[in-house]
Amino acid sequence: MTETMNGLHIVATGRSLPATVVTNEQMSHMVDTSDEWIVSRTGIRERRLCQGETNVQLASEAAAQALERAGIEKEALGACVVSTFTSDYGTPSVACMLQKKLALPQDMPSLDINAACSGFLYGLQVARGLLLQGEKRYALVVGSELLSRVVDFEDRSTCVLFGDGAGAAVVELDDRPYYSVMGAQGNDEVLYCPGIGNPRPFLHMAGGDVFRFAVDRIPRCIDALLSQSGLTLEQIDYVVCHQANERIIRHVVHKLGVPMEKFYMNLAKYGNTSSASIPIALDEMYCDGLLQPGMKIICVGFGGGFTWGGVLMEV
Repeated sequence: MTETMNGLHIVATGRSLPATVVTNEQMSHMVDTSDEWIVSRTGIRERRLCQGETNVQLASEAAAQALERAGIEKEALGACVVSTFTSDYGTPSVACMLQKKLALPQDMPSLDINAACSGFLYGLQVARGLLLQGEKRYALVVGSELLSRVVDFEDRSTCVLFGDGAGAAVVELDDRPYYSVMGAQGNDEVLYCPGIGNPRPFLHMAGGDVFRFAVDRIPRCIDALLSQSGLTLEQIDYVVCHQANERIIRHVVHKLGVPMEKFYMNLAKYGNTSSASIPIALDEMYCDGLLQPGMKIICVGFGGGFTWGGVLMEV
């Protein structure tokens, strides 16, 4: 590996979503809410919820699609990193089950990480570090979540926000520009999910506190990435935020004073899919022809923990 091979490039993407679509109107029959209430506060119009699908199933379908599109041999992979906090098992990890299901190489690290909604960005950073220490150039990075597994469907303040899904990317270590910022601030009161054995293992969130944290942290991450790279926001083709809430993204856009079109959004269709939201969005963008070679993109997210992260890379 040459010294210049320390950037990271997304070679191909994939996604998998449950078959069941649940609209806001359908949600209004499950909990005291309405389409107008949900859309006006979040921008979400529908979400996908699993009805029998497993985390491993979604993750493997997204990963297989990304691998097929990448056109590389599985033996070229040097790492498999899955971001999730809604795994099917305490152990084995989703990554280990991907190794089995997709017959991935056995002589490479395969592991899950949990950084909540920042997880895919953390996964890129972990994969890059593993590749820099190894002999292979490619890694598989997956964000896969079954939020319906940890949502209280009697709590209208949270259950309307989340959806299930998986997104994946095959990444390659190369000499293209790559900049990153990651961080964490321990907090188990504002956004948290009790662990195994808790009689009510449901996601809890203080929405106002999360909103204030997000609209402060996202611009800071973007500014840090631009400072590292020497670029301006005008030179960035797209910003892909974690798809949590349209009001958050619009607030950030207003704060930065840039056109709304620079920020990609698809949360109206999927809701908040946690660590899957950014790779699902990237796959949509690739499939729709929005991302062309040489474009510069910023991906930025925040999540429970609190965690945050951002990357700036070339397509």
